[in-house]
Amino acid sequence: MGRTADGSAGDADYGAISRTYTDHRRPDPRIAAAVHAALGDARTVLNIGAGAGSYEPLDREVTPVEPSAGMRAKRPDALPAAVDATAESLPFPDRSFDAAMTTFSVHQWRDPAAGLAEARRVTTGPVAVLTCDPDLVRDFWLNEYAPEVLDTEARRYPAVGDVAAGLGGTATVVPLPVPLDCSDGFNEAYYGRPEGLLEEGARLSCSAWSLVDEAVHERFTAHLSRDLADGTWDRRFGHLRELPALEGSLILVVSVPE
Repeated sequence: MGRTADGSAGDADYGAISRTYTDHRRPDPRIAAAVHAALGDARTVLNIGAGAGSYEPLDREVTPVEPSAGMRAKRPDALPAAVDATAESLPFPDRSFDAAMTTFSVHQWRDPAAGLAEARRVTTGPVAVLTCDPDLVRDFWLNEYAPEVLDTEARRYPAVGDVAAGLGGTATVVPLPVPLDCSDGFNEAYYGRPEGLLEEGARLSCSAWSLVDEAVHERFTAHLSRDLADGTWDRRFGHLRELPALEGSLILVVSVPE
């Protein structure tokens, strides 16, 4: 699989996704706190698949890597410019960084095992991977409305054991609850706010939605709109509107060298 004209290295075109991405994908401070804590006392941090800079710590020396020109252009001026490179071929010597991180990116890598090995090669300390457990992504009401989307997600996310094995060392898997008012609009962020996913821009900021046919979008919006209007969704899932946090598929895999 080659890179797109925009430079995106995975199966989704982030040149298109980047147009509205930051309108809906704003880092959630509670998730950010977990990622930053996993970096320990690292001073220098590599952020792989850095995108527009979500979750980058502001109190460390961060080197971002991002292959998509569209996403690099979305980075605020206050953040460092991103290096145009892919996870599988990081242009840095061995042991260049105290820690490394990647958030919602590993499923976009052409060769996750190679990318994880590269992350470990250039890092002396912890590597933190914010991702989703593919075995759990379908345990969500969206699966009844757009199963193709969650099938796509389950297919793309590497198995948790493969992430841990790819990083080597001693790995810890930490489930991360998704807050009801989560500001980062990945699919599960709307678990108690289903109306949010009726907005096309919100859906398209989640890469899996860009990989399904328009007919899936049309069927989803018609089905969910009908169920919200007649109360069917609330009768079945309305309790989620009051659930403070969802124990879903979101996880943080943290590996430290042995």
